[in-house]
Amino acid sequence: MRISWSLGLVPALAVIAGMAGAAERKPAAAPVPPPLPVGVRAEPVSFRALAGWRGDDHAKAFQVWLASCRSQTSDNPALNDGVPAPPDLVTLCQKALKLGKLDARAARAFFQDNFSPWRIRPPEGSGPVAGKAFYTGYYEPEIPGSLVREGPYQTPLLDRPSDLVAFGLNAVPPGFEGYAAARRKPDGSLEIYPDRKAIEEGALDGQGLEIGYIADPVDRFFMQVQGSGTLRLPTGSTVRYAYSGKNGQPYTGIGRIVAQRLNVPPREITMASLRAFLAKDPSVAREVMQENKSFVFFKIAPFLGPDAGPIGGEGLPVTPLRSIAIDRKIWPYGLPVFIDTAIPDIGGGVKPQTIRKLMIAQDTGSAIIGAARADIFFGTGDKAGAIAGAVRHGGEFTVLWPKPEAASKPGSAR
Repeated sequence: MRISWSLGLVPALAVIAGMAGAAERKPAAAPVPPPLPVGVRAEPVSFRALAGWRGDDHAKAFQVWLASCRSQTSDNPALNDGVPAPPDLVTLCQKALKLGKLDARAARAFFQDNFSPWRIRPPEGSGPVAGKAFYTGYYEPEIPGSLVREGPYQTPLLDRPSDLVAFGLNAVPPGFEGYAAARRKPDGSLEIYPDRKAIEEGALDGQGLEIGYIADPVDRFFMQVQGSGTLRLPTGSTVRYAYSGKNGQPYTGIGRIVAQRLNVPPREITMASLRAFLAKDPSVAREVMQENKSFVFFKIAPFLGPDAGPIGGEGLPVTPLRSIAIDRKIWPYGLPVFIDTAIPDIGGGVKPQTIRKLMIAQDTGSAIIGAARADIFFGTGDKAGAIAGAVRHGGEFTVLWPKPEAASKPGSAR
């Protein structure tokens, strides 16, 4: 009810009615924080306190989020299972899909009306940057290669074997703790799948799994770490490869191994320095790479258009500087996260550039562990790779957690 003031006089009945209404109004429900592992804190913040929030392109973020919403509401299977989306997030997705495309102002209003921002703090003393989130980057490599073994192209990319059985997030059989997949034997029982060293020495030969070839085993290794890639064929055409599975062996980041060999802090190891080390001696490179027992399989992806990003863990194409990989054991796919960190200056400058954007959790990775941890997708090709490989920065990680009361209200966009 709107109350009009005239000549400093207020009708008594209006005052009484206003007092009665105030007494009947219930206070707004306190925001409900997201569920978190022991030791992790969620601090409530306001959208106004998020530096860079109003300057972001919320219309773009909203469209990327809608792609996740379509997947969430249609029960499309993820490439890598994650924790289920909370019911309130699914309900908000249904509301958003009815609205369709929004302009920047309406999209910002939707996020503000329906979500509460929570800044995530890792446990004290944990992580590379004390008390802060930690960010890295990833990209889609472009590598010279061939569909047949010829000339310098002797290192194969392998299709997913038919006997590979992936385990669900909380469905690891007894005896296979620490493994994400196994081999199904002819009698139906399971056994641990061959590791990287065994596969490179021929454990899967003779099965016809080869679906492409590249010249440098190091290129294959980095393509497996990124989870996707494009081959530039001798004809000039390109073929894109998407993640199709992995052998289930534990993942070991070789950056720490190389740092120990060079006697430098792990934080100083970038993708460029790592590649430089591996390029010096092929036998040493093979030995170091085999320390990572995980081996990734691919599939040719003709269904991906030239403008689409590679397929992420959610089963959707990811978008440069809008999609992130998160710890799938903690956060659900489709969760909006406001990123505040720094990236190397893409113009070649010395100072890092601040990046403050609303991004969507659409991917995961074996090395992405922790509640305040994310891998930012930077795009395809060498330029994207140069930036992604140099990102090892702290920052703020703010999740937008759905308001319970918002999920029960009809959709609106002002």
